[in-house]
Amino acid sequence: MSEENHATDKQNETKDRLTKRLIPYVRKSGFQSLRMEEIAKIMDVSRATLYKYFPSKEECIRGIVNFYVDYIKELMVDSLDTDQRFGIRFQKIFEQSVLVAEYITDIFLEELESNYPESYDRLREALNLREQQLLAFINEGIREGIFNEINGKLFIMQDELLRKIFDVKYLMVNNLTIQQVLYDFYKLKKIQLFKPEKLQAVDDTKMMSEMEYIAQKIAKNLYRG
Repeated sequence: MSEENHATDKQNETKDRLTKRLIPYVRKSGFQSLRMEEIAKIMDVSRATLYKYFPSKEECIRGIVNFYVDYIKELMVDSLDTDQRFGIRFQKIFEQSVLVAEYITDIFLEELESNYPESYDRLREALNLREQQLLAFINEGIREGIFNEINGKLFIMQDELLRKIFDVKYLMVNNLTIQQVLYDFYKLKKIQLFKPEKLQAVDDTKMMSEMEYIAQKIAKNLYRG
């Protein structure tokens, strides 16, 4: 690797690290009123360092959009047998759906559309492509006799409920934990999708620990001061 390529990779790694520090704030409070000096504080860097990697607030927001788009495009491809493949893929999609709902909040989408329409269109295009891929996955499972014959659009739309239930007030009023909500929603989606005789294709052993980890991440965001 040349020195120039190494320097570029190093810069990109630093930009990604700084972007991840900004995301928890933006997902909760939006970015419209943010100023560069506040962004520097959130990223825990000097203003000079901030401007070195992000010359403008728009570049900061574009960095977040790039991070989201890259994550959305991460769909697993594997060479397992058919039943296993559908079970594991379902779990990966569920995990991604939870994190998409948690991080791409309504306030972020609304402010992005109003202030940076090009970035909004790019993110919306990635979300639409993801929906098309999910519909193709569901239809493939129906054809293979693994999934119930359900309405794929409605099945995907249910994920919007995650934005409603990942709410501190809702959880407290209903005496629920994030992990419990996640597990119940996961079971609901699994039973809806898989035919009863194909449920054994979904191995929940690893998924339980994965949901515990996700629940901890969500709790950290929800109860962040």
